[in-house]
Amino acid sequence: MDTAVRAAHAARGALADRTVRSAFLRSAAELLEGAKDHLVEAADAETALGPVRLTGELARTCYQLRAFADIVDEGAFLDVVINHPDDTATPPIPDLRRYKVPLGVVAVYSASNFPFAFSVAGGDTASALAAGCPVVVKAHPDHPGLSELVAATLRRAAEQHDIPKGVVGLVHGFEAGVELVKHPLVSAAGFTGSVRGGRALFDAAAARPVPIPFHGELGSLNPVVITEAAAAERAEAIGTGLAGSMTLGVGQFCVKPGLVLAPTGAAGDRLLKSLTDAVSNTDAGVLLDHRMRDNFVAGVAERAELPDVDAPVTPGAGSEHTVSPGFLTVPAGRLAAEGEHDLLLEECFGPITVVARYEDDSEAGAVLSRLPGNLTATVHLSAEEAAGEGRGAELLAELTPLAGRVLVNGWPTGVAVAPAQHHGGPYPATTSTSTSVGGTAIERWLRPVAYQNAPEALLPAELRDENPLGLPRRFNGRLER
Repeated sequence: MDTAVRAAHAARGALADRTVRSAFLRSAAELLEGAKDHLVEAADAETALGPVRLTGELARTCYQLRAFADIVDEGAFLDVVINHPDDTATPPIPDLRRYKVPLGVVAVYSASNFPFAFSVAGGDTASALAAGCPVVVKAHPDHPGLSELVAATLRRAAEQHDIPKGVVGLVHGFEAGVELVKHPLVSAAGFTGSVRGGRALFDAAAARPVPIPFHGELGSLNPVVITEAAAAERAEAIGTGLAGSMTLGVGQFCVKPGLVLAPTGAAGDRLLKSLTDAVSNTDAGVLLDHRMRDNFVAGVAERAELPDVDAPVTPGAGSEHTVSPGFLTVPAGRLAAEGEHDLLLEECFGPITVVARYEDDSEAGAVLSRLPGNLTATVHLSAEEAAGEGRGAELLAELTPLAGRVLVNGWPTGVAVAPAQHHGGPYPATTSTSTSVGGTAIERWLRPVAYQNAPEALLPAELRDENPLGLPRRFNGRLER
């Protein structure tokens, strides 16, 4: 681990040139695509996620690398601001020039459920390299062989541009992961995983003699609110959509809807029947490892034993290696106050959701008021509510404090790689206000620095008046593109 970190630290200078960085990212995407068949085969052997899912995930990973290359070329992420002296201001303004510089070596902790998109070549790595930060990746134990193959591919891409292969380090094992976040040459960390593991690393990062930023994605319930009017309008479609979202990838997506507030009454009953039919027709699937399978089976059993909890479709063990999808129902009143049913407000990783039946808007609101932070929150509205009639706007305002992404009449599974994307949320969804998906993920690995009264000849090229690099910037209060 120490060798990997020191090699990454020594490679920092090779990433200083933005042209080299962007070319490196594009070469990485090209080489990963060229090795697609071999990589997908290796990934499937370790994860059983299937070649269709894995091929799509690898394509997403390559798209993301190229998207960050475009961001590097554009240069707006540097946030260049130049102020010439102004003695008439109160107080007087000296010559000030501000931009952002890379933090240094970034520790990346791979996720189990996305062996490409949130692992060695995933979003944390791509955004860190784009920022000019070398990385040391802690491989996930569920796909160690694939991790080695992907890291080797990234290193080959680096060597094509005379970047030392140490720019991408890889370590294995629990102890290496714990010590990595403590290493004095590590300047920041990105994590995707459990609340327990992420919080331990977050605390370790804060307890260092020199604390470092820790951007962790830990856990999310991703609540869904279905209004009575929406259920009356399209109960069957909502039930079918919910089934597809909660079972997608055998329920192993970080944005799986884990709690659904649905109305009582005839419309809500129709919705539940549709959900029952769709989930009943969904095949059992394989979770990423037996530890996760055991936790899922135990978690389902514990929840199903709570008073007033029913299982219209019983989730749990399938065959020796699979799990069967299902869902639980509970009166929303059981969740409106603290008690043993609080377990239903915790994420259960796998193909299960909890449907809480509410009597009126105040009961639904009482449940929402007790929820922790989430990656997403979703509301299903009728056509009239979506047009501004009724409680549509009020519900959006109620959900906004709970999540980083608020959806209307859709499902949270599926996180587009786009400039406006935000994949994060209040704790415990994430430990920071940043996103791990989309262009602004690069901001996690940068810090601002301002030069005051520095002679033009000594300034970085990014901050000179003539703008030799053609960067977008704010120059004496005017935005220049």
